[in-house]
Amino acid sequence: MRVLVFGTYQRDYPRNAQVRSCLQRAEVALVERHVDVWDGRREAWSAGARQLARLAVAETRLAVPRRARADVVLVGYPGHADVIAARLGARGAPLVFDPLVSLTDTLVGDRGRFAPDSGAARALQALDRVAFRTPDVVVADTQAQAAFYADAFDVDPSRLRTCFVGAEDRLFRPGRAERGDFHALFVGKLIPLHGIETILEAARRVPELPFRIVGSGQLSHLLRDAPANVAHVPWIEYEKLPQALSVAGCALGIFGTSAKTARVIPNKAFQALACAAPLVTADTPAARELLTDGIDALLVPPGDADALAEAVRHMAADRAAATRIGTAGRATYERTASEEVLGERWRALFEELAG
Repeated sequence: MRVLVFGTYQRDYPRNAQVRSCLQRAEVALVERHVDVWDGRREAWSAGARQLARLAVAETRLAVPRRARADVVLVGYPGHADVIAARLGARGAPLVFDPLVSLTDTLVGDRGRFAPDSGAARALQALDRVAFRTPDVVVADTQAQAAFYADAFDVDPSRLRTCFVGAEDRLFRPGRAERGDFHALFVGKLIPLHGIETILEAARRVPELPFRIVGSGQLSHLLRDAPANVAHVPWIEYEKLPQALSVAGCALGIFGTSAKTARVIPNKAFQALACAAPLVTADTPAARELLTDGIDALLVPPGDADALAEAVRHMAADRAAATRIGTAGRATYERTASEEVLGERWRALFEELAG
């Protein structure tokens, strides 16, 4: 099985790195046709004029035909603008798009960067429709997200597949160090999806318990009025995340109230599960595809600071129960989202398409 990984995809983005690792574990041979536009950027889609000009040049280069024998062509995140060039470059091979998100849903609906009736929003909607309707198969990270793609962009459900985000097994695994003094750890972009305001309100309700927030982004200004029990670190190296998770009393997922929140399970949740860190996250349809409340995670209503505070208090008060939840979370990860499991799923998808 030979797969051509095509486009301007961000090599170091966790979803892309994890998919490559899964495919290599499943003994899928990978060849690349990659033009760097987003590599090394922590906010790929906050691009300005210079970055968009680089994207235009990249698409021109990608559109030039080249010989590359492959059973399947894969376009990864953020490859929405790459799909047409990929179709030309596929030379008849099946084309698979792994979008991770809809640009319209993310930049208009969730982050509010563009008004819904703006020209930019209409352009993103058009780009999404082309990106989602051109490939032979679109891979969503949850069933809830797949249903959204079908409805929002009129994608035939027969062309949709699901594959969890997962985590990189080489990095994310249970640590040997014992957990130290309790603290609740959040790692991620400070964007509406993640519900940082709910986390801060929960911290105010349990002033005796420390919270650690690692990240920056659109809502960084909310940290100016953070309570005294919240420590903020703008960024840590990706390779150091497993250690941070290993010593945390519990890991925090997402708590936003947007429609998108209900459809996704983010990287941070899988990384916590892989490290056996007790996870607290929002109770959503997507989360229920993977998790069971009180067994392998604590699930709380989205946007509910009181419920989140109570869950964190429970984790701190009963460390044995927290450990059991973390251990069960790791078992769930191994059963449903490890690289071995997801690698077999990806390979089966490619074999199905290649006949």
